Amino acid sequence: MNREIITGILAYGMSGKVFHVPFIHSHPGFKLHAITERNTKQAASDYPGIISYDTVDDLINDPSIELVIINTPNFTHYEYATKALKAGKHILVEKPFTATIEEAKELFHLADTWGKQIFFYQNRRWDSDFSAVRQVIESGVLGKLNEVHFRYDRYRNVIGPKTFKEEPYSASGLMYDLGPHLLDQAISVFGKPDTFHKILGKNRKGTKVDDYFSIHLGYPNSVNVFVHSNLLLVDALPAFVLHGDQGSLHKKRSDIQEEQLLKGMKLTEEGYGIELSGNEGKLTLIDETGKKTVHSVESLAGSYLPLFDAVYDAIVNNTPYPVTRDQVLTQIEILQAP
Repeated sequence: MNREIITGILAYGMSGKVFHVPFIHSHPGFKLHAITERNTKQAASDYPGIISYDTVDDLINDPSIELVIINTPNFTHYEYATKALKAGKHILVEKPFTATIEEAKELFHLADTWGKQIFFYQNRRWDSDFSAVRQVIESGVLGKLNEVHFRYDRYRNVIGPKTFKEEPYSASGLMYDLGPHLLDQAISVFGKPDTFHKILGKNRKGTKVDDYFSIHLGYPNSVNVFVHSNLLLVDALPAFVLHGDQGSLHKKRSDIQEEQLLKGMKLTEEGYGIELSGNEGKLTLIDETGKKTVHSVESLAGSYLPLFDAVYDAIVNNTPYPVTRDQVLTQIEILQAP
């Protein structure tokens, strides 16, 4: 690595501890310099030598910081991104990037004016399960695709304690929580849809925000892509189901990184990112005689490090970042549609 990018992270909750700090800390191209902790001061004991700021403004105004990671509640992204860009920082922003297209475009203009880069934290592109599905799609073994389903389901029948997800704030609800993951995966493979149709639902007792969505994305040549999420799914369906004229693929959501990181596993430990046995995809192919054959699809190890590699290369070498502005604008257009 040519140099270290001095980095600050705006929050040390679950996302900071699991999805950002382990990668920034272990990556030779970054230096973990500071974290914002409003109340409990834990980061410095976990990572000796870093600064624990009391406020977001204190961290953003630290002149030594080059990159700010914005991993705060959804409705704060636009405000904090604006402050960080005006302070001369590059920014890496968790999903959803903003609540509206207007906010996104304002931030793009601001970044261009200040000569800074914006990066979108769409880590699920690097999940082991999705990587396996993408490989099958790109191989062409399914033939001409006609129906594709991406799902991200959970069972949580009570209202959660995080008010920014459960109260009708800007960019709250399941659509803005898990929708960005699914839409980014679909858009990264298939591009911008010609049409889309969205259904939202409120099913939990007392919910103030959507806890169900289903979106149909229409693509040329009758390729129909559906993304779904449901907080009341007791018996989970396969996360990825694809049908083509030469075969079908079923694959569970089985990336293990989040679970391992929550348990404190290090990126360098043996077995990191490797799916558990029994979670292989099922690929069923049919030949010209009508004979079916069933194959097991194993996943490569998952790792979010390539996302941070891409951020580093963009800042140091001006290499294009794989998650583009146009892709994010397409995502937000769908998210904010009624």
